[in-house]
Amino acid sequence: MSGGHSSGAGTSAVRALAMEYKNVVEEPVEGFRVRLLNDDNLFDWEVAIFGPPDTLYMGGYFKAHMRFPQDYPYSPPTLRFQSRVWHPNVYEQNGDLCISILHPPVDDPQSGELPCERWNPTQNVRTILLSVVSLLNEPNTSSPANVDASVMYRRWKESKGKDKEYENIIKKQVGLSKAEAEKDGVVVPLTLEDYIVKTKPPENNLELTDFYDDDYDLDNDDDDGDEEDENTPGNYDDDSGNGDES
Repeated sequence: MSGGHSSGAGTSAVRALAMEYKNVVEEPVEGFRVRLLNDDNLFDWEVAIFGPPDTLYMGGYFKAHMRFPQDYPYSPPTLRFQSRVWHPNVYEQNGDLCISILHPPVDDPQSGELPCERWNPTQNVRTILLSVVSLLNEPNTSSPANVDASVMYRRWKESKGKDKEYENIIKKQVGLSKAEAEKDGVVVPLTLEDYIVKTKPPENNLELTDFYDDDYDLDNDDDDGDEEDENTPGNYDDDSGNGDES
């Protein structure tokens, strides 16, 4: 891409992301904790998702990386789970989340999605995170990213919980995630009352002006990072946790 276009788009994205980050820190989305992976880079966020009470994911602590493009908000970010998540809409190989709101707004009749369900520049981090929680509870099985998980989920749903295969895998992953929460010093909310309490903002006094400098490195596309992520210990390079269940 040309340097001029990249710089202009990137500067606009930095301003948009600085405002969004400030907004999410000051008024947190219930059930989430958000921080920057590096304080000097607004394009890569770490999101910690708390499993909602009264669902299979209750007590879970699932970490993901959200990566924003240089032309945000005109193009959507990507969201990749670092924690293992067995779910119809999460690719088992690398943890990428497949959800309509993160798909570019093109008319693709094959996908079964309406253009209005896809990304548009009026969406933001808050609407993405709320959509992720909604998807955890109600997977989209019409075009699954993980076919095996989708089949298991439908069996669990149709049997009204008597078929335990899907439920057992989720509970196992929730149990594993608790060790990660302890390591991070995070208390995962278990009741609805605690869940909707505002999360304590991270202790970093981010000045928006820090990101308005023309010298900000806008060419850090980090394309190589995707390959490294897949090989990082604990990131989707081990068994899915369902080997014993078959």
